[in-house]
Amino acid sequence: MSSQGSFRLAAYAVCIVDGRVLLAHYRSENWTLPGGRVEHAEDPFDTVIREVAEETGLTAVVERLLGVDSRVIPSAEARAGIEHQNIGIYYQVRITGGDLRPEPNGETPESAWTPLHEVPALRRSSLVDVGLALSQTNPPTGHVPPVPVGGLIQH
Repeated sequence: MSSQGSFRLAAYAVCIVDGRVLLAHYRSENWTLPGGRVEHAEDPFDTVIREVAEETGLTAVVERLLGVDSRVIPSAEARAGIEHQNIGIYYQVRITGGDLRPEPNGETPESAWTPLHEVPALRRSSLVDVGLALSQTNPPTGHVPPVPVGGLIQH
């Protein structure tokens, strides 16, 4: 971390089944994609599987890489008051087992299979929109235009 700001590398799961997407309800009241920070020396491929298990109780396998997104949150909007860059690696995953449950002693009190048509009305992280855009447009570059943040969409 430099004095200019903070940096985070994270991996996120996009799982869509029968017109529903798996979302995690973060303690900040925002809905987001299951996922989180890549630990030191951890492969992001393993991170996304670990995070789905920790946050939702479900077992996942990676089907394919969807893309990479870089988000810079200005210091005026960032929680820590310093500019923050989040690089997210998005994977399409398939659930192979487990039972949906809250994260034990964690920051995700609930997860849910949410109909895609209900997502725009949710207070959600911009990560959700990025993941859905990557999944639905399948860009060969693995990159989508920035998602405007405002209204119901939060950083």
